[in-house]
Amino acid sequence: MADMTHTPPADIDLYRSRALKIGGVGLLACAIGFVVDRDHFFRSWLIAYLLFLAIALGSMGLMMIQHLSGGAWGVFRRIFEASSRTLPLLAVLFLPVVLGMHSLYPWTHPDHVAEDEILRHKAAYLNVGFFLVRALIYFAGWILITWTLTKWSRQQDEGDMSVNIRLQYLSGGGLVFYTFAATFAAIDWIMSINPHWYSTLFGFLFVGGHGLAALAFTIIVSTYLAQHEPMSGVLKPHHFQDLGKLSLAFVMLWAYFNFSQYLLVYAANLVEEVPYFIARTSHGWQYVALLLVVFHFAVPFFLLLSRDNKRNPYRLVWIAVALLVMRYIDLFMLVTPEFASTGENLHLLTGEHASSLFVHWTDLAAPLAIGGVWSWMFLTQLAQRPVMAVSDPYLREALESSGGH
Repeated sequence: MADMTHTPPADIDLYRSRALKIGGVGLLACAIGFVVDRDHFFRSWLIAYLLFLAIALGSMGLMMIQHLSGGAWGVFRRIFEASSRTLPLLAVLFLPVVLGMHSLYPWTHPDHVAEDEILRHKAAYLNVGFFLVRALIYFAGWILITWTLTKWSRQQDEGDMSVNIRLQYLSGGGLVFYTFAATFAAIDWIMSINPHWYSTLFGFLFVGGHGLAALAFTIIVSTYLAQHEPMSGVLKPHHFQDLGKLSLAFVMLWAYFNFSQYLLVYAANLVEEVPYFIARTSHGWQYVALLLVVFHFAVPFFLLLSRDNKRNPYRLVWIAVALLVMRYIDLFMLVTPEFASTGENLHLLTGEHASSLFVHWTDLAAPLAIGGVWSWMFLTQLAQRPVMAVSDPYLREALESSGGH
Protein backbone atom coordinates (compact mmCIF):
# COMPACT_ATOMS: atom_id res chain seq x y z
CA MET A 1 0.00 0.00 0.00
CA ALA A 2 1.05 3.59 -0.58
CA ASP A 3 2.65 5.46 2.31
CA MET A 4 -0.29 7.58 3.38
CA THR A 5 1.97 9.77 5.56
CA HIS A 6 2.65 11.71 2.36
CA THR A 7 -0.54 13.69 2.86
CA PRO A 8 -1.07 17.11 1.25
CA PRO A 9 -0.43 20.23 3.38
CA ALA A 10 -3.02 20.89 6.08
CA ASP A 11 -3.81 24.40 4.79
CA ILE A 12 -4.81 23.20 1.33
CA ASP A 13 -8.51 23.49 2.26
CA LEU A 14 -7.99 27.16 3.09
CA TYR A 15 -6.61 27.82 -0.39
CA ARG A 16 -9.42 25.81 -1.97
CA SER A 17 -11.97 28.01 -0.20
CA ARG A 18 -10.20 31.21 -1.27
CA ALA A 19 -9.95 30.04 -4.87
CA LEU A 20 -13.66 29.23 -4.97
CA LYS A 21 -14.55 32.66 -3.56
CA ILE A 22 -12.37 34.40 -6.17
CA GLY A 23 -13.95 32.28 -8.87
CA GLY A 24 -17.42 33.18 -7.61
CA VAL A 25 -16.66 36.90 -7.78
CA GLY A 26 -15.26 36.46 -11.28
CA LEU A 27 -18.29 34.45 -12.41
CA LEU A 28 -20.61 37.16 -11.10
CA ALA A 29 -18.67 39.79 -13.06
CA CYS A 30 -18.75 37.57 -16.15
CA ALA A 31 -22.51 37.12 -15.77
CA ILE A 32 -22.86 40.90 -15.81
CA GLY A 33 -20.62 41.04 -18.87
CA PHE A 34 -22.72 38.39 -20.59
CA VAL A 35 -25.84 40.51 -20.07
CA VAL A 36 -24.48 43.96 -20.92
CA ASP A 37 -21.71 43.21 -23.48
CA ARG A 38 -22.02 39.71 -24.85
CA ASP A 39 -19.50 39.96 -27.69
CA HIS A 40 -16.72 41.15 -25.37
CA PHE A 41 -17.60 38.48 -22.82
CA PHE A 42 -17.26 35.62 -25.30
CA ARG A 43 -13.90 36.88 -26.57
CA SER A 44 -12.52 37.37 -23.05
CA TRP A 45 -13.79 33.98 -21.93
CA LEU A 46 -12.07 32.25 -24.85
CA ILE A 47 -8.70 33.85 -24.04
CA ALA A 48 -8.83 33.02 -20.33
CA TYR A 49 -10.11 29.53 -21.07
CA LEU A 50 -7.19 28.79 -23.39
CA LEU A 51 -4.70 29.74 -20.64
CA PHE A 52 -5.98 27.23 -18.09
CA LEU A 53 -6.59 24.58 -20.74
CA ALA A 54 -2.90 25.00 -21.63
CA ILE A 55 -1.87 24.24 -18.03
CA ALA A 56 -4.02 21.11 -17.91
CA LEU A 57 -2.98 19.77 -21.32
CA GLY A 58 0.66 20.70 -20.81
CA SER A 59 0.64 18.84 -17.49
CA MET A 60 -0.88 15.82 -19.21
CA GLY A 61 1.90 15.90 -21.79
CA LEU A 62 4.62 16.22 -19.15
CA MET A 63 3.05 13.37 -17.16
CA MET A 64 3.21 11.09 -20.20
CA ILE A 65 6.82 12.10 -20.90
CA GLN A 66 7.67 11.26 -17.28
CA HIS A 67 6.14 7.81 -17.62
CA LEU A 68 8.23 7.23 -20.76
CA SER A 69 11.53 8.72 -19.57
CA GLY A 70 11.48 8.12 -15.81
CA GLY A 71 14.04 10.15 -13.87
CA ALA A 72 13.58 12.86 -11.27
CA TRP A 73 10.33 14.11 -12.80
CA GLY A 74 8.50 11.59 -10.62
CA VAL A 75 8.49 14.00 -7.68
CA PHE A 76 6.20 16.29 -9.71
CA ARG A 77 3.85 13.56 -10.91
CA ARG A 78 1.07 14.40 -8.44
CA ILE A 79 1.02 18.00 -9.69
CA PHE A 80 0.83 16.83 -13.29
CA GLU A 81 -1.96 14.38 -12.42
CA ALA A 82 -4.01 16.89 -10.43
CA SER A 83 -3.72 19.50 -13.19
CA SER A 84 -4.71 17.09 -15.95
CA ARG A 85 -7.65 15.72 -13.93
CA THR A 86 -9.29 19.14 -14.23
CA LEU A 87 -10.07 18.38 -17.88
CA PRO A 88 -13.71 17.33 -17.17
CA LEU A 89 -14.28 20.75 -15.59
CA LEU A 90 -12.64 22.43 -18.59
CA ALA A 91 -14.95 20.48 -20.88
CA VAL A 92 -17.88 22.09 -19.04
CA LEU A 93 -16.24 25.52 -19.13
CA PHE A 94 -16.00 25.18 -22.92
CA LEU A 95 -19.78 25.60 -23.18
CA PRO A 96 -19.64 29.45 -23.26
CA VAL A 97 -17.32 29.15 -26.29
CA VAL A 98 -19.96 26.97 -27.97
CA LEU A 99 -22.67 29.47 -27.07
CA GLY A 100 -20.53 32.30 -28.42
CA MET A 101 -19.58 30.69 -31.73
CA HIS A 102 -21.80 33.09 -33.67
CA SER A 103 -19.95 36.03 -32.12
CA LEU A 104 -16.43 34.58 -32.35
CA TYR A 105 -16.28 32.84 -35.72
CA PRO A 106 -17.40 34.45 -39.01
CA TRP A 107 -17.77 31.07 -40.73
CA THR A 108 -20.84 30.35 -38.54
CA HIS A 109 -22.78 33.01 -40.51
CA PRO A 110 -24.30 31.45 -43.67
CA ASP A 111 -24.74 34.83 -45.36
CA HIS A 112 -21.09 35.69 -44.76
CA VAL A 113 -19.96 32.31 -46.12
CA ALA A 114 -22.14 32.75 -49.21
CA GLU A 115 -20.37 36.04 -50.03
CA ASP A 116 -16.85 34.74 -49.36
CA GLU A 117 -15.31 32.34 -51.88
CA ILE A 118 -12.56 31.25 -49.49
CA LEU A 119 -15.06 30.33 -46.79
CA ARG A 120 -17.16 28.41 -49.29
CA HIS A 121 -14.14 26.24 -50.10
CA LYS A 122 -13.45 25.69 -46.38
CA ALA A 123 -17.08 24.99 -45.46
CA ALA A 124 -16.57 21.21 -45.45
CA TYR A 125 -14.29 21.65 -42.43
CA LEU A 126 -15.46 24.95 -40.94
CA ASN A 127 -19.07 24.26 -40.09
CA VAL A 128 -20.86 24.16 -36.75
CA GLY A 129 -21.67 20.46 -36.71
CA PHE A 130 -18.17 19.24 -37.54
CA PHE A 131 -16.67 21.82 -35.13
CA LEU A 132 -18.70 20.36 -32.25
CA VAL A 133 -17.90 16.77 -33.24
CA ARG A 134 -14.18 17.54 -33.29
CA ALA A 135 -14.34 19.26 -29.88
CA LEU A 136 -16.12 16.21 -28.48
CA ILE A 137 -13.39 13.93 -29.85
CA TYR A 138 -10.64 16.13 -28.39
CA PHE A 139 -12.10 16.21 -24.90
CA ALA A 140 -13.14 12.54 -24.91
CA GLY A 141 -9.62 11.47 -25.88
CA TRP A 142 -7.84 13.79 -23.45
CA ILE A 143 -10.07 12.84 -20.52
CA LEU A 144 -9.90 9.11 -21.27
CA ILE A 145 -6.10 9.18 -21.46
CA THR A 146 -5.75 11.22 -18.27
CA TRP A 147 -8.15 9.21 -16.17
CA THR A 148 -6.71 5.90 -17.35
CA LEU A 149 -3.15 6.98 -16.55
CA THR A 150 -4.07 8.31 -13.13
CA LYS A 151 -6.11 5.17 -12.38
CA TRP A 152 -3.11 3.00 -13.16
CA SER A 153 -0.89 5.34 -11.16
CA ARG A 154 -3.12 4.72 -8.14
CA GLN A 155 -2.81 0.97 -8.71
CA GLN A 156 0.97 1.42 -8.84
CA ASP A 157 0.83 3.20 -5.47
CA GLU A 158 -1.04 0.19 -4.09
CA GLY A 159 1.81 -2.10 -5.15
CA ASP A 160 0.64 -3.34 -8.56
CA MET A 161 3.85 -3.11 -10.59
CA SER A 162 2.25 -4.81 -13.58
CA VAL A 163 0.85 -1.43 -14.68
CA ASN A 164 4.32 0.02 -15.35
CA ILE A 165 4.55 -1.22 -18.93
CA ARG A 166 0.92 -0.22 -19.60
CA LEU A 167 1.66 3.30 -18.38
CA GLN A 168 4.48 3.53 -20.90
CA TYR A 169 2.51 2.14 -23.83
CA LEU A 170 -0.47 4.41 -23.22
CA SER A 171 1.81 7.42 -22.72
CA GLY A 172 3.47 6.81 -26.08
CA GLY A 173 0.20 6.63 -27.97
CA GLY A 174 -1.34 9.35 -25.82
CA LEU A 175 1.37 11.83 -26.73
CA VAL A 176 0.61 11.29 -30.41
CA PHE A 177 -3.12 11.84 -29.88
CA TYR A 178 -2.53 14.86 -27.64
CA THR A 179 -0.27 16.55 -30.19
CA PHE A 180 -2.60 16.00 -33.15
CA ALA A 181 -5.73 16.95 -31.18
CA ALA A 182 -4.09 20.09 -29.77
CA THR A 183 -2.96 21.10 -33.27
CA PHE A 184 -6.48 20.79 -34.68
CA ALA A 185 -7.91 22.51 -31.60
CA ALA A 186 -5.58 25.46 -32.25
CA ILE A 187 -6.90 25.67 -35.81
CA ASP A 188 -10.52 25.39 -34.69
CA TRP A 189 -10.51 27.66 -31.65
CA ILE A 190 -7.98 30.38 -32.57
CA MET A 191 -6.90 30.31 -36.21
CA SER A 192 -10.44 30.10 -37.57
CA ILE A 193 -11.29 33.42 -35.91
CA ASN A 194 -9.57 34.79 -39.01
CA PRO A 195 -10.52 32.10 -41.55
CA HIS A 196 -8.50 33.71 -44.35
CA TRP A 197 -5.19 33.26 -42.52
CA TYR A 198 -3.28 30.04 -42.02
CA SER A 199 0.08 28.90 -40.68
CA THR A 200 1.58 25.43 -40.65
CA LEU A 201 3.54 26.36 -37.50
CA PHE A 202 0.51 27.39 -35.48
CA GLY A 203 -0.04 23.97 -33.90
CA PHE A 204 3.56 23.86 -32.71
CA LEU A 205 3.12 27.29 -31.14
CA PHE A 206 0.00 26.08 -29.34
CA VAL A 207 1.61 22.90 -27.97
CA GLY A 208 4.80 24.76 -26.98
CA GLY A 209 2.69 27.23 -25.04
CA HIS A 210 1.08 24.32 -23.21
CA GLY A 211 4.45 23.06 -22.03
CA LEU A 212 5.62 26.46 -20.86
CA ALA A 213 2.37 27.22 -18.99
CA ALA A 214 2.41 23.81 -17.29
CA LEU A 215 6.03 24.17 -16.22
CA ALA A 216 5.44 27.67 -14.81
CA PHE A 217 2.42 26.43 -12.86
CA THR A 218 4.36 23.38 -11.60
CA ILE A 219 7.12 25.67 -10.30
CA ILE A 220 4.55 27.73 -8.37
CA VAL A 221 2.88 24.69 -6.79
CA SER A 222 6.20 22.98 -6.06
CA THR A 223 7.44 26.08 -4.24
CA TYR A 224 4.29 25.97 -2.10
CA LEU A 225 4.71 22.25 -1.37
CA ALA A 226 8.42 22.68 -0.56
CA GLN A 227 7.42 24.88 2.40
CA HIS A 228 5.41 22.08 4.02
CA GLU A 229 5.97 18.54 5.17
CA PRO A 230 6.50 16.01 3.72
CA MET A 231 7.76 17.65 0.52
CA SER A 232 10.04 20.08 2.36
CA GLY A 233 12.38 17.12 2.88
CA VAL A 234 12.02 15.90 -0.70
CA LEU A 235 12.09 18.87 -3.08
CA LYS A 236 15.67 20.11 -3.33
CA PRO A 237 17.43 22.79 -5.43
CA HIS A 238 18.26 20.04 -7.95
CA HIS A 239 14.55 19.58 -8.73
CA PHE A 240 13.91 23.27 -9.21
CA GLN A 241 16.98 23.49 -11.42
CA ASP A 242 15.46 20.79 -13.63
CA LEU A 243 12.22 22.78 -13.91
CA GLY A 244 14.19 25.94 -14.65
CA LYS A 245 16.19 24.26 -17.40
CA LEU A 246 13.04 22.91 -19.00
CA SER A 247 11.41 26.34 -18.77
CA LEU A 248 14.43 27.88 -20.47
CA ALA A 249 14.13 25.33 -23.28
CA PHE A 250 10.44 26.13 -23.80
CA VAL A 251 11.08 29.89 -23.70
CA MET A 252 13.59 29.45 -26.52
CA LEU A 253 11.20 27.12 -28.35
CA TRP A 254 8.42 29.73 -28.17
CA ALA A 255 10.76 32.39 -29.56
CA TYR A 256 12.04 30.09 -32.30
CA PHE A 257 8.55 29.14 -33.52
CA ASN A 258 7.31 32.73 -33.49
CA PHE A 259 10.35 34.09 -35.28
CA SER A 260 10.23 31.28 -37.84
CA GLN A 261 6.56 31.98 -38.53
CA TYR A 262 7.19 35.70 -38.93
CA LEU A 263 10.23 35.13 -41.16
CA LEU A 264 8.37 32.74 -43.45
CA VAL A 265 5.44 35.12 -43.83
CA TYR A 266 7.80 38.05 -44.44
CA ALA A 267 9.75 36.14 -47.09
CA ALA A 268 6.68 34.78 -48.87
CA ASN A 269 4.84 38.13 -48.80
CA LEU A 270 1.48 36.50 -49.61
CA VAL A 271 -1.70 38.54 -49.51
CA GLU A 272 -3.43 35.86 -47.40
CA GLU A 273 -0.76 35.96 -44.66
CA VAL A 274 0.63 39.50 -44.42
CA PRO A 275 -2.51 41.23 -42.99
CA TYR A 276 -2.32 39.02 -39.89
CA PHE A 277 1.04 40.51 -38.90
CA ILE A 278 0.19 44.04 -40.04
CA ALA A 279 -2.74 43.97 -37.61
CA ARG A 280 -0.34 43.02 -34.80
CA THR A 281 2.39 45.54 -35.60
CA SER A 282 0.25 48.67 -35.93
CA HIS A 283 -2.54 50.64 -34.23
CA GLY A 284 -0.91 50.23 -30.80
CA TRP A 285 -0.49 46.46 -31.01
CA GLN A 286 3.21 46.91 -31.80
CA TYR A 287 3.75 47.81 -28.13
CA VAL A 288 2.19 44.53 -27.03
CA ALA A 289 4.41 42.72 -29.52
CA LEU A 290 7.47 44.48 -28.08
CA LEU A 291 6.32 43.60 -24.55
CA LEU A 292 6.20 39.92 -25.53
CA VAL A 293 9.63 40.02 -27.14
CA VAL A 294 11.15 41.54 -24.01
CA PHE A 295 9.29 39.78 -21.18
CA HIS A 296 8.23 36.51 -22.80
CA PHE A 297 11.68 35.86 -24.24
CA ALA A 298 14.61 38.20 -23.51
CA VAL A 299 14.21 38.76 -19.76
CA PRO A 300 13.29 35.17 -18.76
CA PHE A 301 15.96 33.85 -21.13
CA PHE A 302 18.75 35.75 -19.39
CA LEU A 303 17.35 35.13 -15.90
CA LEU A 304 17.06 31.39 -16.51
CA LEU A 305 20.65 31.22 -17.74
CA SER A 306 21.70 31.75 -14.12
CA ARG A 307 22.26 28.53 -12.17
CA ASP A 308 21.54 30.34 -8.91
CA ASN A 309 18.17 31.58 -10.16
CA LYS A 310 17.15 28.10 -11.25
CA ARG A 311 18.16 26.50 -7.93
CA ASN A 312 16.46 29.12 -5.77
CA PRO A 313 12.69 28.41 -5.69
CA TYR A 314 11.86 31.89 -4.38
CA ARG A 315 13.52 33.53 -7.37
CA LEU A 316 12.27 30.93 -9.81
CA VAL A 317 8.66 31.30 -8.69
CA TRP A 318 8.63 35.00 -9.65
CA ILE A 319 9.92 34.11 -13.10
CA ALA A 320 7.17 31.48 -13.34
CA VAL A 321 4.45 33.95 -12.35
CA ALA A 322 5.73 36.42 -14.94
CA LEU A 323 5.72 33.71 -17.61
CA LEU A 324 2.08 32.82 -16.85
CA VAL A 325 1.14 36.49 -17.19
CA MET A 326 3.00 36.62 -20.49
CA ARG A 327 1.21 33.47 -21.65
CA TYR A 328 -2.10 35.25 -21.09
CA ILE A 329 -0.89 38.35 -22.95
CA ASP A 330 0.33 36.15 -25.81
CA LEU A 331 -3.11 34.54 -26.11
CA PHE A 332 -4.66 38.01 -25.89
CA MET A 333 -2.43 39.04 -28.80
CA LEU A 334 -3.44 35.99 -30.85
CA VAL A 335 -7.17 36.62 -30.45
CA THR A 336 -8.07 40.25 -29.75
CA PRO A 337 -6.67 42.08 -32.83
CA GLU A 338 -9.22 40.15 -34.91
CA PHE A 339 -12.01 42.07 -33.16
CA ALA A 340 -13.12 45.69 -33.21
CA SER A 341 -13.37 47.71 -29.99
CA THR A 342 -17.11 47.06 -30.17
CA GLY A 343 -16.37 43.37 -29.61
CA GLU A 344 -17.49 42.24 -33.06
CA ASN A 345 -15.28 40.15 -35.31
CA LEU A 346 -13.70 42.36 -37.98
CA HIS A 347 -14.60 39.87 -40.70
CA LEU A 348 -18.25 40.59 -40.01
CA LEU A 349 -17.79 44.34 -40.41
CA THR A 350 -17.39 46.42 -43.54
CA GLY A 351 -13.87 47.56 -44.24
CA GLU A 352 -10.58 45.75 -43.72
CA HIS A 353 -8.74 48.01 -41.25
CA ALA A 354 -7.09 46.47 -38.19
CA SER A 355 -8.54 47.40 -34.82
CA SER A 356 -6.74 49.73 -32.44
CA LEU A 357 -5.38 48.37 -29.17
CA PHE A 358 -8.11 48.02 -26.55
CA VAL A 359 -8.63 46.21 -23.26
CA HIS A 360 -12.11 45.49 -21.92
CA TRP A 361 -13.00 44.96 -18.25
CA THR A 362 -14.14 41.42 -19.05
CA ASP A 363 -10.51 40.66 -19.92
CA LEU A 364 -9.86 40.85 -16.17
CA ALA A 365 -13.11 39.22 -15.01
CA ALA A 366 -12.77 36.08 -17.15
CA PRO A 367 -9.33 34.99 -15.80
CA LEU A 368 -10.61 35.50 -12.25
CA ALA A 369 -13.69 33.39 -12.94
CA ILE A 370 -12.03 30.50 -14.76
CA GLY A 371 -8.81 30.71 -12.71
CA GLY A 372 -10.63 30.63 -9.39
CA VAL A 373 -12.89 27.70 -10.26
CA TRP A 374 -10.06 25.83 -11.99
CA SER A 375 -7.68 26.34 -9.03
CA TRP A 376 -10.36 25.03 -6.67
CA MET A 377 -10.69 21.90 -8.78
CA PHE A 378 -6.92 21.49 -9.02
CA LEU A 379 -6.46 21.73 -5.25
CA THR A 380 -9.37 19.33 -4.76
CA GLN A 381 -7.63 16.77 -6.98
CA LEU A 382 -4.24 17.39 -5.33
CA ALA A 383 -5.73 16.75 -1.88
CA GLN A 384 -7.14 13.35 -2.85
CA ARG A 385 -3.84 11.47 -3.10
CA PRO A 386 -0.45 11.35 -1.38
CA VAL A 387 1.69 14.19 -2.73
CA MET A 388 4.41 11.78 -3.83
CA ALA A 389 4.14 8.74 -6.08
CA VAL A 390 5.87 6.46 -3.57
CA SER A 391 5.81 3.37 -5.81
CA ASP A 392 7.36 5.06 -8.84
CA PRO A 393 10.22 2.70 -9.82
CA TYR A 394 12.43 5.71 -10.55
CA LEU A 395 11.68 7.57 -7.32
CA ARG A 396 14.51 6.16 -5.19
CA GLU A 397 17.09 7.08 -7.82
CA ALA A 398 15.61 10.57 -8.14
CA LEU A 399 15.71 11.19 -4.39
CA GLU A 400 19.21 9.83 -3.95
CA SER A 401 20.59 11.93 -6.80
CA SER A 402 19.14 15.10 -5.24
CA GLY A 403 19.87 14.46 -1.59
CA GLY A 404 16.29 13.64 -0.60
CA HIS A 405 15.18 10.94 1.84
